[in-house]
Amino acid sequence: MSDSRSSTISAIVGQRCPRCRLGKIFYSSIYLGFPKMQERCEVCGLKFEREPGYFLGAMYISYGLALVVIVLLAAALWLALGLSIMTTFIWTMVLFLPLAPALTYLSRILFIYLDQAIDPEK
Repeated sequence: MSDSRSSTISAIVGQRCPRCRLGKIFYSSIYLGFPKMQERCEVCGLKFEREPGYFLGAMYISYGLALVVIVLLAAALWLALGLSIMTTFIWTMVLFLPLAPALTYLSRILFIYLDQAIDPEK
C-alpha cells in the first residue's frame, strides 16, 4: 500500500481534515458518543460544511455503510448460531443500533473527503 493511500485511510479513521490532515473535523471522537462538528479546520481553515444541506450526500454513504454492516452482521449471526430468520433479523437490529451514530458521523467524514477529491475548495 502506498504512503499516500495509507495516510488517507489513517486520516479518515483519525477524523482529520482532508486538506492538511492535521486539524480535527470533530471536537471529540465519533466513536465515543455524539460529537459536535467544527465549522472550519483549525490548521488550514477549510470550511467543512460548504452550504446548507451539504451533508445530504452523506446520507447515501451512510445508507450503503449501514446496509453492508447489517448484511454482514446478519450473515454472521445466522451462520454461527443457526437462528431462524426472524430471530436473526431482530438480533441484527439490536446489535446494529449502537453502531448507527458512529456510521452516520463516519459517512460525513467520507463525504468531505469525496467532495474534496472531486471539487477541492481553494
